[in-house]
Order: sequence, then structure tokens, then C-alpha cells
Amino acid sequence: MASAFTGPGPEGGPQALVLDGLVKRFGSTVAVGGLSLTVPTGSIYGVVGPNGAGKTTTLSMATGLLVPDAGRALVHGVDVWAEPRRAKSHLGVLPDGLRTFDRLNGLELVSYSGLLRGMARDVVTARATQLLHVLGLWEAGRTLVADYSAGMRKKVHLACALVHSPAVLVLDEPFEAVDPLSAQTIQGILSDFAAAGGTIVISSHVMATVQRFCSHVAIINRGQVVAAGTTEQVAAGADLEDRFAQLVGAPRTREGLAWLRPSSD
Repeated sequence: MASAFTGPGPEGGPQALVLDGLVKRFGSTVAVGGLSLTVPTGSIYGVVGPNGAGKTTTLSMATGLLVPDAGRALVHGVDVWAEPRRAKSHLGVLPDGLRTFDRLNGLELVSYSGLLRGMARDVVTARATQLLHVLGLWEAGRTLVADYSAGMRKKVHLACALVHSPAVLVLDEPFEAVDPLSAQTIQGILSDFAAAGGTIVISSHVMATVQRFCSHVAIINRGQVVAAGTTEQVAAGADLEDRFAQLVGAPRTREGLAWLRPSSD
């Protein structure tokens, strides 16, 4: 089956995504504090960090889902908040905890997403059909998305992000709840997309996947970038998970739970 992507064309120079001094506060808590990051065109860029580090908040500001208190985000040179319609035309987004129109079936939902992007109905129907076949969702037929498993929902939401063939994909935990065979398929689709000139930003907690799959990585902790570059540069000759623990200050010892033992009572 031929690819659904014709190859996105960068319009704003060599950098696909530039985050410049992003700040976000929730009350007295600073979730993101002046974060800056540059994502090169054609890269598969992993964004990792401990829970509460500010990853999702950062990506939400970068894609127009959350208004920053300061700073800016540029997608191929277009300011996300100054020119939101133009910037978002370059983006395909799989957010965390996405709420959607789940009383539609898979084909209807993906087609609706394409129509919202202004695509012609015949084009969007063909692409949606192809994506559902490739992602193993076609057999679900007229089953409503509300009745999908967690993994199926993740895949149909990914199809919604892909259907308009954007220049930049921003995916929050795209492999979460997805079976290994589907994860392999998704990685193949994304690799082809990057090879065609697209850019992918992936937030993930699975270090092994990031180290194997991503060309670049940024480690975020307490709302700041503590390391960024190619995956090899950031890993610095070590396993990425060990390097991550070192950079975010993981505790060297942990308190024992002496009481946690099998009981026969």
C-alpha cells in the first residue's frame, strides 16, 4: 500500500520548531520557567523528563493548546500565538488526555478531522481509509470510538494527527497502551515521514524507545532543559536511562519497605 504522505515541505528555514523563553505558572507554581529549545527539520526529537517536569505543559504551549505567560513558539518560522491559523496548518498534534467526538466510528472521526482542516472530501476519505487499514483499525468497522480499547483510541487519534500530512508532528506518548506489533507499525510510519522531510517531536517515558528511535533528545526537569542535542551527545556514551537519572538527580538510595512481604494470613 502506498504512503499517505506526499512529503511536507519546510517553509521557514532549517529549524522546524523553536521554543524561545516559554514560561507558564499555575498560581504560585512555575511549571515551565524560561524554557528554550530548537528542533531541526527532519529530526525525530524525544522529549523526556520525570513526572511533573513540564513536558506536557511545554508541548501544549508549543502547539497552541495552552497560552504561555511569556515567550514564543515558532513552527517553521511562524509564531504559534501571533499567527495561530497559519502555524497550526503545519502541525499534527496528539495531545495528552485528548477528548474527542467519540460517538463517531473510526472512519468518521478521521474524516471529520481532515474536513476541519479544509481537505476535499474525496481526498480525506481515501487517506482516512488507508490510515485505518495501516493501523489495524479497519476491522473495527462501525464500532464507535467510545467503545475502542485504550490502544485503539491512541491509534485513531494518531490517524487524526496524520491525515492532513503536516510538516511537524507533536506526539505525547504515542506508544502508550499500544501493542508491540502496532508500535512497530507506527515507528515505521513515523520513520518514513521523517525521511520525507517531516519533523517529529515525541514525549515519552520509555527511555529504551527514545534511545533506539529518536535522532535527538531533550531532557527536561523542573521546567528547564537540562540537556539537549543528538541522542548520542546527550547519552554521552552511557545508557540513556542512566544518563537521565544522573541529570535529573535521581536518589542514589531508597527507603526500604520492610513491611512489604508476602503474607500467608
